Amino acid sequence: MPAVDNVLIVGGGTAGSALAILLARGGVTVDIAEIQPAVTTLGSGITLQGNALRVLRDLGVWDRVAAAGFAFDSLGLRAPDGTLLAELPGPRTGGPDLPATLGINRPELAAALADAVGAAGARTRFGVTAEALTDTGDAVVARLSDGTTGTYDLVVGADGIRSAVRALIGIDDAPRPTGMGIWRVHTRRPAGIERTDLVYGGPCYIAGYCPTGPDTMYAYLVEKARPRDAVGDRVAHMRALAEGYGGPWEEIREDITDPERINYTWFESLLVDRPWNRGRVVLIGDAAHACPPTIAQGAAQCLEDAAVLAELLLAADRLDRSLFDAFMDRRHARAKAVVEASLQLADWQLNPVPDADLPGLMGRISALLSKPA
Repeated sequence: MPAVDNVLIVGGGTAGSALAILLARGGVTVDIAEIQPAVTTLGSGITLQGNALRVLRDLGVWDRVAAAGFAFDSLGLRAPDGTLLAELPGPRTGGPDLPATLGINRPELAAALADAVGAAGARTRFGVTAEALTDTGDAVVARLSDGTTGTYDLVVGADGIRSAVRALIGIDDAPRPTGMGIWRVHTRRPAGIERTDLVYGGPCYIAGYCPTGPDTMYAYLVEKARPRDAVGDRVAHMRALAEGYGGPWEEIREDITDPERINYTWFESLLVDRPWNRGRVVLIGDAAHACPPTIAQGAAQCLEDAAVLAELLLAADRLDRSLFDAFMDRRHARAKAVVEASLQLADWQLNPVPDADLPGLMGRISALLSKPA
């Protein structure tokens, strides 16, 4: 029998949905409390590396995700004028039978996970979140924001970088800005763009794009962070930044016309020290660790948390300290390595180092991620 009979997951994003699917399939009764009123996502597109695709395959959504997204196996490096400098093979961290990378529109990924949650038998309540959690030692009494209460063997905080559950259990870690801000635009994919190409240099720290489907992509420009309430005319600002880039960016720039398709956020980081639980309440995903998207591992690390925690809960016959220790032994050092590598890449952009060993850093991370979590 699993270590738990019933679980409350606060947050129905990538981590929460993945955990709900795996636990519900294993016979656990799962409730999800999702603060949004419906299945929704922020941003435009997402880049998923092979280790994320491996978990999506285990969740049973890989075929749907593969059909909706755009897979590729290389990375291009370009000069600001658009000249292709190098084409690098992408490491297949999910194994040889999966692509190195897949881009997909976030709503498509969210819909695939939400449908799988329902098919597995987990129940999602929209428009609610946790307001109080009382750990009695052998259960957790959860009071939700609509005034209802429930008693659960385990509560999982999968409610993102600004987690309410994290605060409720007395963990005061908060996300920290890195000093960078990223402009993303969801747009048409020119026929010649069939992978991610990156530019280091020009008016921005990074300029790049990722195909997300047969005719869609998202493009991004990373600059020094500016106040979120002072971004001004999004179209004009992003087009002005894009003026510094040639090649494919000339066509991309012409399509930057709709402010509703532009998203601006800061790069932030978070790493909660082990353990990620307080009693029978545990954090996963961005609630426990988050990193700037410099190596595109945010969603992958969320999915790995869910896969490992579900495996441990379904294999054990009781929930005790040893289970949480095993979870930390498999997840904390790995997530920490990813966060630190992401921050190192960002720091090399903010404070250039002539002999920065970018290939060495990426090689070490790829080798780490090629091994299942």
